[in-house]
Amino acid sequence: MIKKYPGEKADAILDKVYDAAEQNEKNCTGCAQTTLAALMDSLEIENDDVFKAASGMADGFGLSGGGSCGALSGGAMAIGLVFGRGRKDFSDQMAAMKSYLLVNELYQDFINRYGSCRCYDIQQRLMGRTFNLFDPKELKEASKLGMIDHCSKVVGNSARKSMEIILNNLEEE
Repeated sequence: MIKKYPGEKADAILDKVYDAAEQNEKNCTGCAQTTLAALMDSLEIENDDVFKAASGMADGFGLSGGGSCGALSGGAMAIGLVFGRGRKDFSDQMAAMKSYLLVNELYQDFINRYGSCRCYDIQQRLMGRTFNLFDPKELKEASKLGMIDHCSKVVGNSARKSMEIILNNLEEE
């Protein structure tokens, strides 16, 4: 299920997943799905149900801006796909500990990089203001201020860090 990348250098793999995620965001938008798609494609994981489950997580959940960045959510989902607790171990509270620790590493990277994991806070930091993407005027303003370029880099960084976490921990198993 998971490609181990024999012979490929880690930096090349990380660059590939960054580029794929960045292009996904530029071409398709939906930060959770664009992050998750790059990671799933790189890891050769096919699961349309998981991919669809990420569709409502864009722009802080449902375009609200108030929740966690979708790029963080998509990365967390990918880490969970690889290291998460399965249904058969659902009652074993410790079975989820590895994914908790690894997702926390991704979360800490977001905090260090952007000062927050909240979508509106990241928008404020990168573009100087927040946007209501349901409002056509605000959507147009977001476009003028380069939101897609900013968000595609956030998505790329999340995919890259998520893949780094995954690869580092695959090696340990």
